[in-house]
Amino acid sequence: MSKRQNNDWWHRAVAYQIYPRSFFDSNGDGIGDINGITMKLDYIQQLGVDMIWLSPIYDSPNYDNGYDIRDYLKIMPEFGTMEDFDLMLKEMKRRQLKLVLDLAVNHTSDEHPWFIESKKSKDNPYRNFYHWAPGKDGKSPNKWGACFGGPAWTYDIITGEYYLHTFTPKQPDLNWENPNVRKEIYRIMRWWLNKGIDGLRLNVVNFLSKTPGYPEGKPRAEGQYTDGSPYFKNGPRIHDYLEEMHEKVFQHYQIIIVGECPGTHLKDAELFSSPKRKQLSMICTFEHMDLDGGKWTPKLLDLRCLKFHFTSWQKGLYGKGWNSLYWNNHDQPRIVSRWGNDTTPYRDLSAKMFATCLHFLCGTPYIYQGEEIGMTNVRFTSLADYRDIETTNFHSEASQSGLTLEQIMAAIYAKSRDNARTPMQWSAQLPHAGFTNGVENVTPWISINPNYTDINVEQALHDRQSIFYYYKKLIELRRTIPLIIDGKYEILHEENTHIFMYKRYNDNGQEIIVACNFSQQPIVIDDQKLNEHIAKRRRILISNYEEHLKSDWLDFRPYEAWAVEVEI
Repeated sequence: MSKRQNNDWWHRAVAYQIYPRSFFDSNGDGIGDINGITMKLDYIQQLGVDMIWLSPIYDSPNYDNGYDIRDYLKIMPEFGTMEDFDLMLKEMKRRQLKLVLDLAVNHTSDEHPWFIESKKSKDNPYRNFYHWAPGKDGKSPNKWGACFGGPAWTYDIITGEYYLHTFTPKQPDLNWENPNVRKEIYRIMRWWLNKGIDGLRLNVVNFLSKTPGYPEGKPRAEGQYTDGSPYFKNGPRIHDYLEEMHEKVFQHYQIIIVGECPGTHLKDAELFSSPKRKQLSMICTFEHMDLDGGKWTPKLLDLRCLKFHFTSWQKGLYGKGWNSLYWNNHDQPRIVSRWGNDTTPYRDLSAKMFATCLHFLCGTPYIYQGEEIGMTNVRFTSLADYRDIETTNFHSEASQSGLTLEQIMAAIYAKSRDNARTPMQWSAQLPHAGFTNGVENVTPWISINPNYTDINVEQALHDRQSIFYYYKKLIELRRTIPLIIDGKYEILHEENTHIFMYKRYNDNGQEIIVACNFSQQPIVIDDQKLNEHIAKRRRILISNYEEHLKSDWLDFRPYEAWAVEVEI
């Protein structure tokens, strides 16, 4: 058995994701950087997490915020130098914080030397590093649409062929059928792992295998492109590639390998994350994030659907694979605005409620920067304030399709990725929330959320009842109660449309019951037997109300959440 399969430290870990461009600017240029992360490690350590997931820091033209990599072995100059990285890693190890790097290996930047060579001629040695194909009837090889809008194929006049990009034209897809591509990527992985990092988060890793011949997809509902995802997600050789990665790279290190796998369902997750199959430690799926409508067509969440999803994954992967648990990341709007209530007095309560619901589940929880202080979505008044390529592409296409500016902005307020990318709010300090130490006329790369005067780290640290200390307590509970890590799961009152209630238990008579009111209204559940059972509690583990004053445990206040340990 490999070192990686013997080592399940990530089962007990809680992760903190840093989006470096928006975390802390140490040199006053308006852009977060590596030294800024190093300066804030004491804060992260105080929160109590075990590992940091760091979004891309590699040299990049930054067309897609670093996920378009120009040089895998260099640091983006805006973020600092390799010496800065080495110091950051040293300081993390000194604080016993593990580091997981985000690595995009489905595609590179179109400025990567491999692609520059690939474009020169059809017989260039690097031509087959990417997906090139001749057109059909004077048009692209098929009508696939790209994930960020527009076509998935771009014509190159030099060689008269098209190249595939499942995201933007600036991100050509690598051809993993070519063994030389795999050899180069494995070399890059080993280079970083030999530096002493503790794992990799592989961006859209289930996109690596494309169906030969690029079959046409079904027409998309919204118009001119087809859905090619059945032919580039979870493709025919994806498991072969991951097993080879394990053999060539992963088995030689005690590391965590997280696979971002959009469009992946439970059965796929079991295949990807089963220790017996030697592929990934866990996957990050989007299934629960798709329950409130399409990307730009939001609708109200049906809590029963969310409960069904979590129940399926908690039961389906138990003893077979491993869950990653998250509400927020750099690609998702802030959960307290999305499914909660980000206004006073409910922001604090609903933020703590979401944390309670997630952190008692089986899996590895991820906290995204600012989540621990209840940061919210932003409502910029001008489209010019948005930076995300996916958002600006949506505006262009939606305008052409006849949507009004009001309709477009409503969708952006709800779902834009920039909601998660506004700078970290460190203090109420004018004018930039303590994010940059530059002079007043320094403008951050993206504007600060105006509510930073009320929501910031400094304020959270001075309030012992803050969201920050609530997260800190949840992390401490996971560290001290093994049942949260390895207990079984059972849903309670599954059909209730407002209350998410479940229990974690084992065969030794230990039981934790968790209950969360996802609504602003008071809710009463009529279940005397369960109420009497909970009343036998040994202790209240956590509650987002200062005191549980009600004699009826199933009488819920707005956004109330609690977890109790019960005697069996």
